Amino acid sequence: MNDYHHFKFTPSVWIVPSFLLILIWSVFFFENSFNIDLTSHGILPRTFSGLQGVLFSPFLHGDLNHIANNSIPLFILTTALIYFYRDVSLKVLCYGILLSGIITWIIGRNSFHIGASSLIYVLVSFIFFKGMMTQYYRLMALSLTVVMLYGGMIWYVFPEVDKQISWEGHLAGLITGFAFAVIFKTPDYKKTIQYDWEKPEFNPEEDMFMKHFDDNGNFVNTPKPEEIEEEIPASTINYIYHFKEATDDNKSIE
Repeated sequence: MNDYHHFKFTPSVWIVPSFLLILIWSVFFFENSFNIDLTSHGILPRTFSGLQGVLFSPFLHGDLNHIANNSIPLFILTTALIYFYRDVSLKVLCYGILLSGIITWIIGRNSFHIGASSLIYVLVSFIFFKGMMTQYYRLMALSLTVVMLYGGMIWYVFPEVDKQISWEGHLAGLITGFAFAVIFKTPDYKKTIQYDWEKPEFNPEEDMFMKHFDDNGNFVNTPKPEEIEEEIPASTINYIYHFKEATDDNKSIE
């Protein structure tokens, strides 16, 4: 398999995450420049007017610290998503905003929920679980990298850790990402079989090369096959004599 067909750097790898950052920062500067508070357009659970927040909440942030903490993970994870999962990346982003928002609207506290953290949890969850499901070494390495960078985020899906954050939105994103990892199909990343030892039916006990190693993995010379000497009995030669009387015609001439 050639990774070039699946993992290819294109302008969309940086354009899409850059566009998301420009959008959320533009909204933030608009609020601060005109002293406008758009928090009321966030998700207000189980209210009809609060449904608008399903679309608007990822682009709304309470303060500079809030938007700064979300910007870097959003850029890095979106870039990784588009580069490694190009075919389903837009589905994960768009449907992730919708589904995580709806789940937050259903299970959330009676308060306005805003911020891109729900989408970040969608991306972390999807990239981690999908990489493990593919069993492909590059994507599994990506999953482990995400765990090392953002594994600590798992604590913020529990209600008692920090009551000032929307743990409901985080949990909604985690559930959404896992669901997408199961539902969305990705290319078959199985490596093309080139050698006999890569085949499922390969038996190392029958392979001539593997016979040169003992149970501990040490190289040993295989014993030479024994030469079997077989005695070949001498063949019996039978002589048959025909007696023929001499006649006048076959007598020798002196």
